Amino acid sequence: MASPRSNARLVRFAIFALVLIFCGYVLTKGSTYEAPQSQSAPAQAIPKNEPNQKAVEEQKPLKDASAPAVPAAPELVKGAANDASNPNIANKIKATFVTLARNSDRASILQSIRHVEDRFNKNFHYDWVFLNDQEFNEEFKSAVSAVVSGQTKFGLIPKEHWSYPDWIDREKAALAREAMVQKKVIYGGSESYRHMCRFESGFFYRHELMKEYEYYWRVEPDIKIFCDIDYDIFKYMKDNDKWYGWTISLPEYKETIPTLWETTREFMEKYPQYLAKDNNLPWISDDDGKTYNGCHFWSNFEIAKLDLWRGEAYLKYFEYLDKKGGFFYERWGDAPVHSIGASLFVPRDKLHFFGDLGYWHVPFHNCPVDEETRKAKKCVCEPKDDFTWRGYSCTPKFFSQHGLKRPTGWEQFTQ
Repeated sequence: MASPRSNARLVRFAIFALVLIFCGYVLTKGSTYEAPQSQSAPAQAIPKNEPNQKAVEEQKPLKDASAPAVPAAPELVKGAANDASNPNIANKIKATFVTLARNSDRASILQSIRHVEDRFNKNFHYDWVFLNDQEFNEEFKSAVSAVVSGQTKFGLIPKEHWSYPDWIDREKAALAREAMVQKKVIYGGSESYRHMCRFESGFFYRHELMKEYEYYWRVEPDIKIFCDIDYDIFKYMKDNDKWYGWTISLPEYKETIPTLWETTREFMEKYPQYLAKDNNLPWISDDDGKTYNGCHFWSNFEIAKLDLWRGEAYLKYFEYLDKKGGFFYERWGDAPVHSIGASLFVPRDKLHFFGDLGYWHVPFHNCPVDEETRKAKKCVCEPKDDFTWRGYSCTPKFFSQHGLKRPTGWEQFTQ
């Protein structure tokens, strides 16, 4: 039989248990107290799934072409790049900017990107491909990814595209560089410049990262865009069947290309089937193809259809040039090579002069001389600096050969 002390313990335990059960019941039901409604205007509702935008920007991972792109929620996409409701985005062409750069070019390419983004790409969010013969470092990737509104992709150039091919005599190439240095030819002694010219002439369009695109816009460090581009420039190229667009043209230094035209004539005689009807030969030759006058599109700016370089005609042409060794034994530039290819292998009506962009690459300016165009495009350049109509420019000849109307007031800017 239990003692009185034991009975007292049991009573106290039972009371304590009942108190705990009652407290748990109250907590699960929650308070019935309602805060009084404010008499001021209600605060704007904040959707539960919309994170703070600043926090989103800070937490975004760097874009890396080595990993497949992972679609983000619409509110997390930089610049609403995947917003199909935006007509600029919905109608985008398969196009990209492409830049050959080194890690040391970070500051100068950031300036170029800002010009292109502010004047054009902020409204369209096209991708940007960066290529380098060395791996890009994280500082470069982070900096450029932060200012590009589209996807950024970083590619390493294959060794075989940035080196001496087997058929090149290295000693002969070195002696050629030495001779050009003595003649004070620009970049005459540079090996890397020659690798660059060969790569831009024959390989950039074959890079793995370029395979998905139909058009490209080449952008180099330290360029400037002076005018608003208020239309989709890639869509313009496609809708009007333009294959090559340019802003500045001038004669090439003859000392850099002594045998380029001789080699080109050999190719034309061997493969006449590749020459387009109604081509642009009269612009690059003043004597029906006997000699080359040096006129070329300045390739530090070019917007082009990649099929121009991927086509059989140009591929055969580049291969023919490459076997001759002139990229190393002389100093054949990608500008005359591209210009000759574009002038010979497509009809001339597929070439387009962009006179409304406003462009600068040291030392030449392209600035619309027509005041109405400058105001409409909010240009910030001086027409007196424009190179287009000067005596040394090849653009007046292009206009004459193609029967194009010159802009109002061009005659005031020929000197």
